[in-house]
Amino acid sequence: MTGLDPRPPVALDAVVVGAGFAGLYALHRLRELGFSARLFEKGDGVGGTWYWNRYPGARCDLESFEYQYSFSEELARAWTWTERYPTQPEILRYANFVADRLDLRPDIQLETSIVSAVFDEDRARWTVVSDRGDVVSAKFCILATGSLSASVVPDFNGLEAFEGRWHHTGRWPHEGVDFRGQRVAVIGTGSSGVQAVPVIAEQASELFVFQRTPAYSMPAGNRPLQRQAVDAYKEQFVEIKRQARATWGGAVIQLAGPSALAVPAGELEAELETRWHLGGFHLIQSYGDVGRDHAANDLVAEFVRRKIRAAVKDPEVAEVLTPRDYPFGAKRPCLDSGYYEAFNQPHVRLIDVRTAPIEAITRQGVKAGGREYAVDIIVFATGYDAMTGSMLAFDITGRQGLSLRRKWAAGPLTYLGLTVAGFPNLFIITGPGSPSVTANMIIGAELQTDWIMACLGHMREHGWDSIEPQPDAESAWVEHVNATAKRTVFYGVASWYMGANIPGKPRVFMPYLGGLNRYTDHCNAIAANGYEGFVLARAGAAAGTDEAAT
Repeated sequence: MTGLDPRPPVALDAVVVGAGFAGLYALHRLRELGFSARLFEKGDGVGGTWYWNRYPGARCDLESFEYQYSFSEELARAWTWTERYPTQPEILRYANFVADRLDLRPDIQLETSIVSAVFDEDRARWTVVSDRGDVVSAKFCILATGSLSASVVPDFNGLEAFEGRWHHTGRWPHEGVDFRGQRVAVIGTGSSGVQAVPVIAEQASELFVFQRTPAYSMPAGNRPLQRQAVDAYKEQFVEIKRQARATWGGAVIQLAGPSALAVPAGELEAELETRWHLGGFHLIQSYGDVGRDHAANDLVAEFVRRKIRAAVKDPEVAEVLTPRDYPFGAKRPCLDSGYYEAFNQPHVRLIDVRTAPIEAITRQGVKAGGREYAVDIIVFATGYDAMTGSMLAFDITGRQGLSLRRKWAAGPLTYLGLTVAGFPNLFIITGPGSPSVTANMIIGAELQTDWIMACLGHMREHGWDSIEPQPDAESAWVEHVNATAKRTVFYGVASWYMGANIPGKPRVFMPYLGGLNRYTDHCNAIAANGYEGFVLARAGAAAGTDEAAT
């Protein structure tokens, strides 16, 4: 607490960190169950990822009907989406609508970052300290810090000397950026870059796109929503959300069949063509073996490659934009609105940093492959320290002075993606070891939060003060997550799913690929079996005593 003027400790049942959709729902459920709670958020508004991601073209890659809370029909009927794929401003309005509708703001403290959380073993409570001097003693600490919130700017030599302006897509100025007549560099072609490039190209006088790894991107097929479709959805809301919760990804998309390999070539091509024009993730969820079998995957990947070659007029540029060295979907697939077509414009240039690596940021621009590209603005679409970065950004200390950073030095270890051995009463929402970024994040957060709340209710009913996983249960879950990933085309690919975008980060596959439905069933079975794999204890008790149960 050096440099802080701490206030007297405040005693609460729970602290929630992060005011995205996971944190807002966690706060709502805590209050609903009668627990006292405070939510801390470093931004000056709610919305989490969608509070920070205000870059040009920022839009959800799940359809708006899917990307909303499923727990309340009342909320669904009171809110009306305007587009098939909601923009960042509309999603942010929805987050604020929810905060107001559920009257959450009295228990949300904005513009406040957590600097430390330390577990007191004798009292079985967390002491949570903020950068504003708040000190809270809480029985439970719930991390809703987000899987994609710790933005990363690569350590480019010379960045501090750049005389123009630079921005990261994940920390975009709230007042926006005017690109009219400007020479612009976009570094990075993941989802943020793919969305931003066509919009920036409409304004910039010159646009240089620096690509390390080409993306598989599919057309979003965005359009305004018709009132009839909105009304019909609201009428079917309960049943649609029930079905969505029972799917692999938390969204209802019908497979064309179990195997792409079993379909005649002409029939396969026709099906893929139909799904391409439907837009969104219909293509990647076309056949059941696309994510498991490399031969099946390559049939669909080659279809996308043909689409790229058809969209880009210059064959050499098309070749650079065409991914060939990793399976379709093994890196986060992208949705776009005119991304490939943007490179047909004469003022848009593609620089392949595999053959012309970025050497430095200079006073005037970007030097790559021995050539300097003079620009006025640099946009870093360079992604995030995914899954773990936001949790390791502050000091979390469990039993016997063990820090989470040290515990996770060789990669994240969790039980069910929800809890960590040695860190009692610490819960994670959409963290490593859970479906997280591979499924509908809002529904996934709801399901995990519901499990946590049932656990807290169980503890209150039976007089337990703490819960934590047994180390062997945690190890077994980590092994299960890895074994599941190894049966897919995802495993072994240098993606941010494995932390490959962060120098020095352990290469561990972090999301659980067994599907949201199977994951939920597994978690519920653990709870139904008396919280199998957990140790429940009373304050001050050691494992194996009469005051602790396994």
